[in-house]
Amino acid sequence: MMEIEGVYPALITPFTKDDEIDKEGLRGLVEYVTEGGVAGIVPCGTTGESATLSHEEHKEVIDVVVDCSKVPVIAGTGSNNTKEAIELTKYAEDAGADACLLITPYYNKPNVKGLKEHFKRIGNAVEIPLILYNIPSRTGQNVSAGTQVELAAEVENIKGVKEASGDLKQVGAIIRSVTEQGLDFTVVAGDDFLTLPIMSLGGKGVISVTANIAPKPMCEMVDAMLKGEVEKAKEITIRLFSLFEAMFLETNPIPVKKAAEMMGLPAGHVRLPLGALSEENVEKLRRVLEGLGMV
Repeated sequence: MMEIEGVYPALITPFTKDDEIDKEGLRGLVEYVTEGGVAGIVPCGTTGESATLSHEEHKEVIDVVVDCSKVPVIAGTGSNNTKEAIELTKYAEDAGADACLLITPYYNKPNVKGLKEHFKRIGNAVEIPLILYNIPSRTGQNVSAGTQVELAAEVENIKGVKEASGDLKQVGAIIRSVTEQGLDFTVVAGDDFLTLPIMSLGGKGVISVTANIAPKPMCEMVDAMLKGEVEKAKEITIRLFSLFEAMFLETNPIPVKKAAEMMGLPAGHVRLPLGALSEENVEKLRRVLEGLGMV
């Protein structure tokens, strides 16, 4: 079973001018981030515009990434429809993914009973390791530390969480509880800004937007933290801070896809209802990339 540790790019999904999946571009992105030293790759997440991929496209992206990746693949297979999430997770398992990432059901706002049953049903349907994805800003609902720990204790193949709540108190409570109970459950950051503080509490890495375009420095920062080289990690974080900010000038993944395009990486447009980055923010992004020597 894979060890969840290091940097995992939440991979963008490149599109052609005809709005099809750019398969060759996708393979090129996988090669680019792998050369940067990433521990694994996460296709079909929020950054991969999973909300606007059809089921067939979702499966197509998983197939391409699994086929060409030399590092573990954590496929995004979550949904606010439990049956749909089970179907996608089973597909990813059969396709050869190493783990799956399950976003909290969005819009429905399930109660705790329903939320736990949702994840249990998925866990019971597959053997593949599952990672929860807690991002209240996108889903409208926080999964509490208590609920996460209960799921880790009750569902054997729930092995970690991508924590993007922005609540370091919650992150600390999760890590403390799973440690005290001896549970095999890993916390990784879901926000590039908070990678260093979350790792200082015992987190093991990050599922990263920035790693799409700057995989090497992100890996250097996380590797430094894993080795206890905190000052080095701090220096890299401070150097990258303007880039972290630029990745959220507008809704993710609008800026990161534009940055990839500026750097000559496969990207293409964002799909509606997302729109192109404003001209003002294009210039802000360009200045940041130029300042870091990336363009």
